Amino acid sequence: MRNLLTISTIVLKEKKDIVYTTIFGILAGLIGISLFGASGYVISKAALIPPLYTLTVMLALLKLFGIAKAVTKYAERYYSHRATFTILGNLRVRFFEKLEPLMPSVLHQYRSGDLLARIVGDVENLQNFFLRVFYPPIVFFFVFISTIFFTLFYSVWISMTLAIGMLLTGVVVPMLAAWRQQRLKASTQELRSELSAETTEFLYGFRDLKVHQKVGEKQGKLTELSKLYLSAQARKQEAENASQSWSLVISMFVCWAVTLFGVYDVTRGELDGLFLAMLIMIGLNVFEYAVPMAAFPTHFEDSRRSSAQLFSIMGNQKEVKKPVSAVLQDEPMDVEVRNLSFAYGNRNVLDDVSVTFSAGSKTAIVGPSGSGKSTLFQLLVKLYEPTSGTISINQEFLTNVEQEDLWSYTNVVMQENHFFYGTVRDNLLLANDNASDIELKAALQAVELHAHELDDRILEKGENLSGGERQKLAMARAFLKKGRIWLLDEPFSSMDLLTEQKVIAELTQKAKDATLIFISHRLAGLERMDQIIVMDEGRVVEVGSFSELMSKKGYFYHLKQVEKSILFS
Repeated sequence: MRNLLTISTIVLKEKKDIVYTTIFGILAGLIGISLFGASGYVISKAALIPPLYTLTVMLALLKLFGIAKAVTKYAERYYSHRATFTILGNLRVRFFEKLEPLMPSVLHQYRSGDLLARIVGDVENLQNFFLRVFYPPIVFFFVFISTIFFTLFYSVWISMTLAIGMLLTGVVVPMLAAWRQQRLKASTQELRSELSAETTEFLYGFRDLKVHQKVGEKQGKLTELSKLYLSAQARKQEAENASQSWSLVISMFVCWAVTLFGVYDVTRGELDGLFLAMLIMIGLNVFEYAVPMAAFPTHFEDSRRSSAQLFSIMGNQKEVKKPVSAVLQDEPMDVEVRNLSFAYGNRNVLDDVSVTFSAGSKTAIVGPSGSGKSTLFQLLVKLYEPTSGTISINQEFLTNVEQEDLWSYTNVVMQENHFFYGTVRDNLLLANDNASDIELKAALQAVELHAHELDDRILEKGENLSGGERQKLAMARAFLKKGRIWLLDEPFSSMDLLTEQKVIAELTQKAKDATLIFISHRLAGLERMDQIIVMDEGRVVEVGSFSELMSKKGYFYHLKQVEKSILFS
């Protein structure tokens, strides 16, 4: 419910359109009922053969009522839809503003298909919150109360009958429908998210499923999930149809009761028969405004669950505005890590790590797979926040530095780098919008991508590139950016040794005045590093230069001997 209050806050920003929608909705309802009531009165009056001018005036009034109803209905639709589209835009912006600071950690907590279903499907679903949940009850009760007070001047029994009908169709039936909605075990939103996630995974992994002959099994699971989703939709629609059916049945019984009480009052002389048709026509028309109330529980529950799906991504995290520090404007850059710990859920990945990267130094971080190297890298570039401990640049805590400020002065190459559908030029210009074609070609030459032209097509996620080519293109992007800190995570793992040595030589030249932090599982070529940090099981076990670590004959020396035995066996 708290999430719906947040949505209501966003809705209420459009006060002007909401007020206009409500006013014109009420006017359209009252004029529509007046039109029907006046029609009944004209029919009764015409039966008494009044003067022609009387009928002419009455018919003119009916036309006026008809025009007024059309105008007010159009105005209601215009302002309600304008408000809805504006609210949806505000909701998307608000959701993105909350989601953006949590990236990319959110991508590791939610499957991509599930996240897409929430961002697109649940946001779209909330368009019904204003149109079907927020203002229709206001129009319904105002129109009904006005009608009940009007009929009270003619017949107490008819007025009471309409009041009972209002309670049944506007309160009792929706409450029963809401109770039935609550009993549904699985919501369509949850099943849609799961189906979207499974479908996305099926498309991403189709090649591997095909190779391992598991396509049929995965298709069967998708088919079963699709059936569950369709079944949930059918149950929801059945509940809505049942609610509307009961509302129509009750409204028809109320109309019959209005007719019977009207005839009874006429026979007793308590009601002028001239007004009987008018009251019956009012009773028939007023229950049109009970139809939206029948669908109210369904749309309310959908809005509640959609808002819960959306805001569950943010959890209970509060937005914190961090000051933009000027520390990164200074050169050179000294990076210090103190008592750093980090955990994924209940699993500790880093435990009390303390290291220093002096300004302008060249550091290699090595260790076996799962030792915490990449996690330390991700904390250094603020992709995650540490569980405990601190990271500082030039004695300024990283928590006080905006991500954009940090990244603008950092050259980053990750293990997995994304490449967008387009050309080589498009993907290189991500690093430097102002780079000329000469600079772009020079960057390609520096990473041994001689065979590629700037206009060569690159498929989504770089599917038409080999693993080595993707790493070379990522390094070319880094070479185009004039960063003061270089952070490289396994940037050469898919390159051949000869190319690796050439690219490392180019890297050393370009980063000669910068602070370089280089993560690698390979131990070759580390002699040129100022210090080597050896990690194992989330801890720093050794720190020193290549010669110092080799002379100690400790953990690093053991790793080096193992690597030699594998290479020369």
